[in-house]
Amino acid sequence: MNHSQLFRNIKGKRSFLCVGLDSEPDKIPSSLLKGKDPVFEFNRRIIDGTHKFTVAYKPNVAFYECNGSAGWETLEKTANYIKENYPEIFLIADAKRGDIGNTSKMYAKAFLEKMPFDAITVAPYMGEDSVTPFLSYPDKWVVLLALTSNKGASDFQYHNEDGIKLFERVLTVSQKWGNTDNLMYVVGATRADMLKEIRKIVPDHFLLVPGVGAQGGSLEEVVKYGMNSSCGLLVNSSRGIIFADSTDNFDKVAGEKAEEIQTEMEKYLMERNLI
Repeated sequence: MNHSQLFRNIKGKRSFLCVGLDSEPDKIPSSLLKGKDPVFEFNRRIIDGTHKFTVAYKPNVAFYECNGSAGWETLEKTANYIKENYPEIFLIADAKRGDIGNTSKMYAKAFLEKMPFDAITVAPYMGEDSVTPFLSYPDKWVVLLALTSNKGASDFQYHNEDGIKLFERVLTVSQKWGNTDNLMYVVGATRADMLKEIRKIVPDHFLLVPGVGAQGGSLEEVVKYGMNSSCGLLVNSSRGIIFADSTDNFDKVAGEKAEEIQTEMEKYLMERNLI
């Protein structure tokens, strides 16, 4: 899936919503816990309930690999279910990998070859040779961490040398490794005010923006500073959708929450004459 195809999906669904599948067994309805794979059943129902309103899903790999081989099986089943039933959906492995070249090559093979993910989140700290193995797959994407919204982001990401912050250097240098068809950036919604400056450096790339909803990020602010002529945004919401209800109607409520966000997104797309 390239940049144009992703934008076409956004226009078709009138949405740039990404639903995070950070599925914790302790938070899913107790009625599912008797089943053989309760997390997969939870994911399946969330996906069926929200797919009309979203263009992307983003399983956070940590919530699966913590359960060992059974967790990996759940992750694979979830990814395969999405691609078999809703092949137009953009599927992101939130794995935050990034290591020396040979190791990154193996990580890339795991997620982009052995599993049907369209993209993987990657940490830039080790530089070009740790990122380029992920960029070697046609029609696959690297989602590079640029400016995160966690408290510790200030430890390194805002380090200023010669008037250039570290996250700004990441954005500038990494553009030499990929292009707008295979490289996008993570920018936290709780720092939406920074999007204006980020757009000066990467005006045409897609941005994956977590933090809207339960983490307090403002969709209106993200759109104000981050939307470009091809939308250029995938805005993620996880807990605010998938854990909006703990009863057996959780999938229905999740769909309602996703539709609420999609309706707001549609308004912004129409205001920008993008649909």
